[in-house]
Amino acid sequence: MTDNPQLLESSVSLQFNPQNVLEIREGCNTPEHLLKSRVFSKFLKKYKMEFIGNLRNRKENKLEVQSKINFILDIGARDILKILESENALEESVAERNIAVVKFVDGGFHHFRNVTYSRLVRLHNEVITGDKETPDSIKDLVTDKAASLSELVLETRRLLLKKVGLETGVRRTAGLDAHPSVTAGEISGHYLNLPSDYVSLSSVPLTIAADIRTGVDYHTAANRRAYPFFELDHNPFKHDDFCPDDWVAVPLRVGAWLIVAYLHKSNGFIEIEAGLLNLFPFAEAEDILTNRKPDGVFIFGCPSSTMDDLGYYWDEENELLVGLVPGLDECQYFGYGKKPILTLHNVLAIRAGDLPLHCGCTRYVCHFDEDTNEPYITEMLVKADDMGRAVLEKGEDGIERPIFYGTETGAFACLDGFSEHAKMQMLGREVGYNKESGSNARQIVPVATVDEVMTGHQLDGLMYNNNFNIIAEGEQTIFTDMPIMEAIEQFRKGERVAAGSTQTHRGKKEISYWANPFPMLEDKEGTVLHPDLHEKFVVLEKDFISCMEKLVDKKEMRVGIVNSQMMAGCYEHVSDEDVTRCGFNNREEIEQEGPVRLAHHMIDMIKEIASEKREKNGGASRSESVTIALVGDSRTGKSETAEKMEGILDLQLV
Repeated sequence: MTDNPQLLESSVSLQFNPQNVLEIREGCNTPEHLLKSRVFSKFLKKYKMEFIGNLRNRKENKLEVQSKINFILDIGARDILKILESENALEESVAERNIAVVKFVDGGFHHFRNVTYSRLVRLHNEVITGDKETPDSIKDLVTDKAASLSELVLETRRLLLKKVGLETGVRRTAGLDAHPSVTAGEISGHYLNLPSDYVSLSSVPLTIAADIRTGVDYHTAANRRAYPFFELDHNPFKHDDFCPDDWVAVPLRVGAWLIVAYLHKSNGFIEIEAGLLNLFPFAEAEDILTNRKPDGVFIFGCPSSTMDDLGYYWDEENELLVGLVPGLDECQYFGYGKKPILTLHNVLAIRAGDLPLHCGCTRYVCHFDEDTNEPYITEMLVKADDMGRAVLEKGEDGIERPIFYGTETGAFACLDGFSEHAKMQMLGREVGYNKESGSNARQIVPVATVDEVMTGHQLDGLMYNNNFNIIAEGEQTIFTDMPIMEAIEQFRKGERVAAGSTQTHRGKKEISYWANPFPMLEDKEGTVLHPDLHEKFVVLEKDFISCMEKLVDKKEMRVGIVNSQMMAGCYEHVSDEDVTRCGFNNREEIEQEGPVRLAHHMIDMIKEIASEKREKNGGASRSESVTIALVGDSRTGKSETAEKMEGILDLQLV
């Protein structure tokens, strides 16, 4: 085999870049071609250096360590190729060394299969010129390339093991693969319609199709966000210091906007590529073909920037929103990719007159029993796991209604709040981060379709998700009979108890205006942080409230509070007596059981709304759709409540 199976596969012109990300841009077809490739030699050299570096850190058994180092230094690609081609690799005179060499290389296979970030890339400008390839055909080619690379690496490994007698007995191949972390189809970045001030970005090839390896857990230096992503008074993009060869470009369709993410190929930053591809919809190839100008660019991991450059800037002259995260260890966290991109979405939404909502939103399809007319839920279709926007649109009757659109097809799920059954259902679809970190281990898993996210549906309910009020067993957890402005004050206050995934300590209350729709518009004291955006948001809020008041009076919409109780167990103002009085066995149980109680009440409310809609529509419809948004910041129970509902109804969210 070779060191990095996944990368090696297509290897003839594999290249290491300075950041140690292995890119494969041409292919080889046989194990011999693979082992003769220049990249394999470079890969082997890197693996040897890493192995020797680890050995030299050992303080004991110096003689054994030095002997091992000398042995490793003496291994070359030619030695491995000779073993592959040999008919007598187990001759007495060479058997011991050959076995040791193959064991060493096999260790490299396993190490880099799980650790090295690899990209298999092919240029597909034919999509633009109209020759041969289409966006759909490239998807198939990308997947085929990834599979053939994996097969070649596994075959090379198997042959080497067989040559030295290590492949005996049962062949253990099930579950073993050597796919690249990402296999990408790219076009020249010059096809992207960027303003001239950003011409250096045009030299980065643009990913238009990708196949990601799932079931992987990446490790990054940070495991939570500690710094805000606010507006800057300067453009953070450093044109003169930008080296296109060191970057990857991924165009994303975030809500109504085209945002191109530029990711630095350094460890700790390139790893978010797979997560982003599992979280956001790809931009349509037509967006590039029609010469559409991006609405925003996001630069992640810039080595020439400092914390003074962390944030976003509206380039008025070029009408482009620019976001940047510096290449510092404390920014090596997937949240610094997701949240800033959603911030760009929200800034663009407010500027366009749409109201961003930090929420989970699901559309429930209800059918009615033919004999009893009783409603039952047949589908739960996720429209947003974390962020969306409401647009006031007039219907045929001339009445404005809030229409909801989502942003993500995936969920950045914190595993702490999910059941073991839910975690099992994620297997095979997930891209993980920092699984062994304890709290705040996260996985990105697909939960929605592009069509559902991008299609607007009228909001039937908008509720603030309170995660700390503890409620006695048997009592209602949903309140929608309050005056609408009383409910709105809860949205404005945006209280939640934190789980410790940000700078707020676990169990402490945090306040964020409208659950912090990124960027934060007011701090906890009510100080306005982004005056221009805040002014626009207040106008939008006024129009939105006026619309909701009319719909609530017409009994077309419900507005209020739901209580997930999810963090009530660690909330400092919940006593042990409260826990017992409310029917919980202990504090730890509340995180799982609280959302279950809310889930039951949500199901009852959805069926009630479906029946009301059916009656308004004449009472003869076979089914009705009910769309509910639960507003709340991280760990308020948005995704967790949906998961509990899915379990109760025995439905599947995807």
